[in-house]
Amino acid sequence: MSTPKEHEKLSDYISSQKLKQSHKRLTVLKAISASPKRHLTAHEVLALLNKKRSGIGQATVYRSLRLLCDAGVLNELRCEDGSSRYEFASAGSHHDHLICTKCGRFVEVFDPEIERLQDKLFARHGFYPERHKLELYGVCRMCKR
Repeated sequence: MSTPKEHEKLSDYISSQKLKQSHKRLTVLKAISASPKRHLTAHEVLALLNKKRSGIGQATVYRSLRLLCDAGVLNELRCEDGSSRYEFASAGSHHDHLICTKCGRFVEVFDPEIERLQDKLFARHGFYPERHKLELYGVCRMCKR
């Protein structure tokens, strides 16, 4: 769910880039925020906006999603199949994803043991961690039936 902090982050980014404030971008942000689904595709965002008869087209959705990512409001999750999904950057603490290769279902997971192993790998190879992304692909229980 978007918060005043995300609205402020977006506004600050738009100002810093000397862009125009746009109600359409805010409408895209609000549509994403109102969705019960946490990992939306651009097509799903467009469908939400079409239900509300917002008059916002596909190109504006794609541009807005890119801007929201650049502003640090959303994270883009690039899937193995080439599609992208978007989630709020502030969606709780760090997590990784399990992704069903049949239905596309995303499950957020966190495992302290995996985090410790990643830290050991960084140290062993003389790296200082900045960020990481772990996506595990498989077939979910419902699709396996």
